[in-house]
Amino acid sequence: MRVWRLAAALSLAIVGNGCVTAPPPPLPADHNGPPAVPPPVPQISAERMSEITRVLASDEFQGRSMGGEGEAKTVAYLIDQFKQAGLEPGGENGGWTQTVPMIRTKLQEPMTFSVRQGGKTLPLKFPDDIYLSTVRDTEQAKIVNAPMVFVGYGVTAPERGWDDFKGVDLHGKVAVFLVNDPDFEAAAGDPVAGKFGGQAMTFYGRWVYKFEEAARRGAIAALIVHDTPGAGYGWNVVQSASGENFNIVLPPEAQQPVLLQGWIQGSVAAEMFKRAGYDLAELRKKARTAEFRPVDLKATFSASVSVQLERITSHNVLGKLTGSKYPNETVSYGGHWDAYGIGPADAQGRTVRPGAADDALGLAAMIEIARKFAAGPRPERTLVFAAWTSEERGLLGSEYYAQHPLYPHETMVANLTLDTLQFAGPVKDVVLIGKGQSEMEQLLAEGAQAQGRYVTPEGHPERGLFYRADHFTLAKRGVPVLLNMALAGAYDLQAGGREAGERWLSEFTGKCYHQTCDAWSADWNLGGAVQETELFYDIGERLANSRRWPQWLPSSEFAKVREQSASARK
Repeated sequence: MRVWRLAAALSLAIVGNGCVTAPPPPLPADHNGPPAVPPPVPQISAERMSEITRVLASDEFQGRSMGGEGEAKTVAYLIDQFKQAGLEPGGENGGWTQTVPMIRTKLQEPMTFSVRQGGKTLPLKFPDDIYLSTVRDTEQAKIVNAPMVFVGYGVTAPERGWDDFKGVDLHGKVAVFLVNDPDFEAAAGDPVAGKFGGQAMTFYGRWVYKFEEAARRGAIAALIVHDTPGAGYGWNVVQSASGENFNIVLPPEAQQPVLLQGWIQGSVAAEMFKRAGYDLAELRKKARTAEFRPVDLKATFSASVSVQLERITSHNVLGKLTGSKYPNETVSYGGHWDAYGIGPADAQGRTVRPGAADDALGLAAMIEIARKFAAGPRPERTLVFAAWTSEERGLLGSEYYAQHPLYPHETMVANLTLDTLQFAGPVKDVVLIGKGQSEMEQLLAEGAQAQGRYVTPEGHPERGLFYRADHFTLAKRGVPVLLNMALAGAYDLQAGGREAGERWLSEFTGKCYHQTCDAWSADWNLGGAVQETELFYDIGERLANSRRWPQWLPSSEFAKVREQSASARK
């Protein structure tokens, strides 16, 4: 299927057989014939999805970064699309938005980073050897000879009988971590194998957890040793933020972040370990045992860099369809509107990182779902549609919403998130992200079967995608969730099978993920994206017109949170 740009097609009507025809002329005012037949519910349109994506990913939107002209254009466009889709305002005070107070930081030249070992000071080049940023409210990041401590995977998990820290004092020190979980590289028969989900990353494997744990323990900085398999992406993705970062405004009593956080190249770290008399590969093995103890790297870290600090106001955009019978119960859809703004020029001189597939296409799918709901019978439960800000910088928009909800978590039936859809054509399967979490899996399987598709577990569980999208902030509050993300594994494409799906995935993640080439193209084949959109519409429709409350499975870490509010659901 070739996807053509939308032009005058928006003025045409799509009929049930998929043909496009001119709409019939209106009946005269004195027409006395039988009642007019209501117009058919619109089908999910690849053309509309393509056009919405084209607009959001255009240079005019400047890569949809927060706080500037790019945000203003994005928010205005999304509000207009929500209105055209037939939604009601779903934000604060009867409006379309929720205000998200944030800080934006960017490290400034000149900057110096170095490690001192064995009486020698060794400079670290940014962003080739080391990549750092700050999410602290500060205009200067200065560290002088802070001791460096290797803390393995940096996991404290009493429920799994695991503690990497063993009481080590990290105050004023730099914590050095391995990425992912202690069992990520475990061999069969290893005592740690399966303790943290095996190849499926848990929240303990995410960089967010590691940085937060370092801050809780008083560290002044935190560095993660990069390796592509463990991280799920290459160093090019690490560098993509160009020293810029964001955070929501924290109250004075909140735990403050480390002063500097980021990554160190695996090869650079290996040399640093070697100078301290250690073999990084051997320490990796030791870190996969419960007996591991933190290691003094016999090194100190210094940094001196100014920080451009700006206080900004960003916005979540929310629309809704009020339920006809149970308006206080909600089914929510979500996707993020932000991308990576403007960065260094690529080989072709392009500086805008447009975020077309990630996640303009996901928003286009959500708007199509909203349009279809609004044109049909009003659902019994309220539907909420949210376009979140600042997902790329740590799920900040959805996290702020989760801390300041406009619709109670206790009576939110479920959340369905659309983040990065593929454009390689129709597929035979559906990729399940987060296997073993909730009854939402059953709904996914039933919907897939109705489409003549089958369910495939995510192909790259080590990437921890279940913990890397906006649905996660709601999951932490007990809301059952479902994520659709094309980065989870190779689809079984109708044209070319799994091999073609892997080729698309490898090319996108290896070259265009968060880069300038994540750009819209008229040659996209959105057949698969339409399948996913129809699937999520179907699941939402079933939930919105039933008394069903999906449950977390007993083994899920979110089950206990949901149980605490059971009395709020009837």
